[in-house]
Amino acid sequence: MTIAKTIALFVLAAVAEIGGAWLVWQAVREDKSWWWAGLGVVALGAYGFIAALQPDANFGRVLAAYGGVFIAGSLVWAMIFDKFTPDRWDVIGALICLSGVSVIMFAPRPA
Repeated sequence: MTIAKTIALFVLAAVAEIGGAWLVWQAVREDKSWWWAGLGVVALGAYGFIAALQPDANFGRVLAAYGGVFIAGSLVWAMIFDKFTPDRWDVIGALICLSGVSVIMFAPRPA
């Protein structure tokens, strides 16, 4: 259950953070209305709360691992919303990052 919860929270955090940053980007760089940026700020705030719900009590570990999720999630977001096509190096890099996430979050540790 903890692994599933960790993964679900990482996915939710990625949607909130990447989505929030994307909304701000749209307002600033793509001339969308100011309220897009406002929604982005709300989503970025939600990301902070979602990350705090992780079962692991170590802030540094959670945020370090989330970095890898953010990298892979950013590529997926760009594919869906910006019609970005990652090349093989993007995919390989994202897989390396997700491997690191798995080691950081799920390696057996002494109690």
